Amino acid sequence: MRLFAICLFLLVASPEWHTSFDTAKEIATREHKLILLNFSGSDWCGPCIKMKKEVFENPDFISLAEKELVLLRADFPRAKKNALPAQLVKHNEALAERYNPEGKFPFTVMLSTDGKVIKTWDGYTFASQDKVIADFNKTVASKK
Repeated sequence: MRLFAICLFLLVASPEWHTSFDTAKEIATREHKLILLNFSGSDWCGPCIKMKKEVFENPDFISLAEKELVLLRADFPRAKKNALPAQLVKHNEALAERYNPEGKFPFTVMLSTDGKVIKTWDGYTFASQDKVIADFNKTVASKK
């Protein structure tokens, strides 16, 4: 029963990943939070998929995100069935030109409310979720 309650909590408590940079900036400004922008290939990038499961669905990350972050995802799926609307593709490409011009996946960027880069994380090493989450926490704490 306890495991069910924990799973239910994670489903209900999972923070929202936005797809609009303007919306993320507006919320971050209003709530005095930082923006965490994640570039992902959700249906083809093995490290992206592992990072989503091991980091972004981790209770410690969820707790940090709810308190300190506005989450923004720029996804670049390849499968036709996962194709994004043309306007979102264009939006994600513009984000990539500005923040990920080398096209790295996964690539994560912490931004201030005005869109300035605070720190970047290039890639994801399997089973390093504790290190990644600790680094996110340290970066957030240094900006307070």
